[in-house]
Amino acid sequence: MTRTVLVASALARPLLEPQLPEWVDARFYTSGEEMMALAPHAEIGWFDMENKEPMLEAIRRAEKLKWLTSIYAGLDFLPFELLRERGVIVTNGVGINAITIAEYVVMGMLTIAKGYREVVRAQDRHEWLPDSPGKIELAGSKALLLGYGAIGKLIEKRLTAFEVEVTTVRRTPGPSTPPFNRLGPDDWRARLGEFDWVILAVPATPETDAMIGAAELAAMKASAVILNIARGTVIDQSALVEALRAKSIAAAFLDVTTPEPLPPGDPLWDLPNAHVTMHLSGRAQTMMFKRSADRLIANLHRWGKGEPVEPRFDLELGY
Repeated sequence: MTRTVLVASALARPLLEPQLPEWVDARFYTSGEEMMALAPHAEIGWFDMENKEPMLEAIRRAEKLKWLTSIYAGLDFLPFELLRERGVIVTNGVGINAITIAEYVVMGMLTIAKGYREVVRAQDRHEWLPDSPGKIELAGSKALLLGYGAIGKLIEKRLTAFEVEVTTVRRTPGPSTPPFNRLGPDDWRARLGEFDWVILAVPATPETDAMIGAAELAAMKASAVILNIARGTVIDQSALVEALRAKSIAAAFLDVTTPEPLPPGDPLWDLPNAHVTMHLSGRAQTMMFKRSADRLIANLHRWGKGEPVEPRFDLELGY
């Protein structure tokens, strides 16, 4: 029986090896150099590294590659044209971190609503506050959720439990009868002034690049908060800094920025109404690697049967 070469990190070996189908010839790398040496043999590749450049080089060297899988949901850094030319199927990590990211959004909203950052600082000063620095209740507030994928659906579910009225934006609006408020991609800008919370959970594509700019920020309520757990590029960051300085919006909760890491001298660090959380939302859990390994095993069984692997990353749409 002809075996198919899978190249993956040795970190995944204990999770993968006991479950691998017999037709898989798994080869594991412990360094970037080993990954480069193994990449030309890979028919299935899991080349994830913190540093994206070695990943890209491994992909370029992997001329036999038929299927590329990744733990990352956002794969906007991939060489789309090269992968299309070679006919490579790509699966990504969409949904792997959805639970923890959705929880992070709720945490961010509560942190701002209750002024919790000021409570922590008061504790650092050993100061007993006579009153709460935040007096906003989530119940009864209105949230606009841009992006309704795996993360967006879980955000909506959690906010609905907090009695937040959630309006979602997606390519296909869907039903709009209460409690399901749906808007299409051309409808949300005209209604920005209605919302207390604007939550960005969209993929990074040319279509979403700087989708929140000066005009959108100016249309928001002065008491509104914007939360970004998508990509830094979906917000015009210079316009956001100006809006925060002018207090034309109340605050921003930013798990993502442009660039990353945010340079030490960037004004966002010091703005009192900016919360920068260093792209940690997806890391605030311990199940990411196990879920990814389990997903790969399930997909290997599908691959062996000639069935589609999932979730499929669309190299034309970029998500």
